[in-house]
Amino acid sequence: MSLTICSINSGSNGNCYYVGNETEAVIIDAGLTCRETEKRMKRAGLLMEKVKAIFISHEHGDHIKGVEVLSAKHKLPVYITEGTLRHSRLKLDKERTMPLDAYQKVYIGGLTIHTFPKFHDAADPHSFVIEGNGVKIGVLTDIGSVCKHVVEHFKQCHAAFLEANYDDEMLEKGRYPYHLKKRIQGDEGHLSNKQALDLFRQYKPVYMSHLLLSHLSKDNNSPKLALDTFRAYAGNTHVVVASRDEESAVYHVTTSEIKAPVIRIRPAKSQQISLF
Repeated sequence: MSLTICSINSGSNGNCYYVGNETEAVIIDAGLTCRETEKRMKRAGLLMEKVKAIFISHEHGDHIKGVEVLSAKHKLPVYITEGTLRHSRLKLDKERTMPLDAYQKVYIGGLTIHTFPKFHDAADPHSFVIEGNGVKIGVLTDIGSVCKHVVEHFKQCHAAFLEANYDDEMLEKGRYPYHLKKRIQGDEGHLSNKQALDLFRQYKPVYMSHLLLSHLSKDNNSPKLALDTFRAYAGNTHVVVASRDEESAVYHVTTSEIKAPVIRIRPAKSQQISLF
């Protein structure tokens, strides 16, 4: 038993991730046009008919660009928090707009989608772990700093899309203005190669089989540099870079004999939550 994963695209030009089982799938973020998403899924051998829902992490354009058309054309519900919807200015069909809250579990056929808040410069940003067939897949991008929620979920994943946005030296010496560099490096910006590696080294479960380094900056990172950073510590984990130009390979992630721990998180009480 396994889950199938694929990065449709990953980067500031658009983010979209596919996770599914034998009969249904979900898309996390829809930052490409509907046409481009369909084209890349077809090339990867992924069927749009299996997709049953779209989950939106936050309102930035590289995560929502294609959601209106994709949802309307394929009659897909969109799970989105109230704050994200309000700030996104998306025009979605009300019947297909589904509320999303912190610590919520959403059941899509045989898939369970766990939601949790994160640090990022957006109205109400969330990350996701998709669970099915005993496998857990994390989608952990657009994270300014590693909070306890990221840690507790990452250490349960059999595979993850993990942000490795920038290299410290490249960013520091690069052409970006000072205020933008500080925003990227800030607690509500993005994870660097080093921050992602620290999370990986400290909390990678022994059964993690795949790590897709995601949301790499075009100007402040490179696939080779990101991979070199992780190479000495990868162990049995297959580490690859999720491209900003094309879909990734399709990976089938299975369980191992060592079981993942049970997720234990407190239930949602309100949307005003603390990350500490």
